[in-house]
Amino acid sequence: MFQMFVDGGLLSMSLLSLELIALLFAAWRAPAWVKELGILALVTGAATQLIGLVIAFGSIIETSGDVAPIVFYGGLRSMFITLSYALLIFALSLVIRIMQKPRV
Repeated sequence: MFQMFVDGGLLSMSLLSLELIALLFAAWRAPAWVKELGILALVTGAATQLIGLVIAFGSIIETSGDVAPIVFYGGLRSMFITLSYALLIFALSLVIRIMQKPRV
């Protein structure tokens, strides 16, 4: 599990983990912010994936397109780890939000 955290990128995964902690704290102290923090995590995951794609394509262009497919797929894997973590945080925010709604 820790290896996936490292493979996803320490900066982006740490930022998403801080957003997860903020989400859990908000579920306890500020319920109105739960959905917003989930959306923030989703946007952070998508933005880090786009930044990773721009960097990857830039390095492919610099090397004249001569990149081994295994290296390219390894980069895509690390980008999808971050996006998957962000989607899990967003799903958790929706579940918390549903549990906080009053029952009829």
